[in-house]
Amino acid sequence: MFRRIANLFRGFASLFVSGVERRNPEVLLEVEQENLRKQIGKFNIGLASHAGLIERIIGQVRKLETEEADLRAKIAANVKFGNRTAAGQYALRLQTVERELVENRQQIDQGETTYKELVRARDVALSMARAKIETLKSGISDLKMKRAMAEITEMASGMVTQLGGSGDTLNRLESMVDEERYKAGGRVRVAVDSLDLHDVHIREAEQNAMAEQALEQFESRQAAPRESPPRQLGTAIAVPTGQTGSVDHAEKRRS
Repeated sequence: MFRRIANLFRGFASLFVSGVERRNPEVLLEVEQENLRKQIGKFNIGLASHAGLIERIIGQVRKLETEEADLRAKIAANVKFGNRTAAGQYALRLQTVERELVENRQQIDQGETTYKELVRARDVALSMARAKIETLKSGISDLKMKRAMAEITEMASGMVTQLGGSGDTLNRLESMVDEERYKAGGRVRVAVDSLDLHDVHIREAEQNAMAEQALEQFESRQAAPRESPPRQLGTAIAVPTGQTGSVDHAEKRRS
């Protein structure tokens, strides 16, 4: 009983997770990229350990080569001086060193081959993973675009099929706007009809009559002839009798 309930919960959890993954593929891709980076890091650590082992064997080979040369010199010196027992012991050690050298050199060759194969395998796997990631990125971008286009198309299709229906929001809004517009027009008409324009017309006629009168006065002033200014007469001089001639003579000279 409890096992069946547990299976049911696991099934619901799996469906939920699957749905989330389907709705957010870019998140899943990012998680896989992070996992790939971690795997590459672990692989590089193992590769470095393998390279370190090869270097250690190379160091052992160098030591054995040095020991081999030393043993050969010792054997030759003991044989020369007739010490064959010591030369025999050195010869036995030389055989062991030569055998170890052969084995170590074989290990170095195998290690180098394995290292190159591992590096090649890593590069190939990394190249394939990158190509697949780029393909997935392109696919996700195309998926997003197609989803957006599908949503827009579905929205447009729904608007075409539902627009103009009895419960359409746009139609109700249009009816409301028309009704308010008609009410406002009626209020304007009522206000105009209730306005007393009799006094306005009288005042307008008075203004027009006063303007006409002012214009006539201006025109009459412009048409009237202008009077010439009065001439200034000279001062009369009283002339005594008997001096008229002298006065006339003086006036002629003055003129």
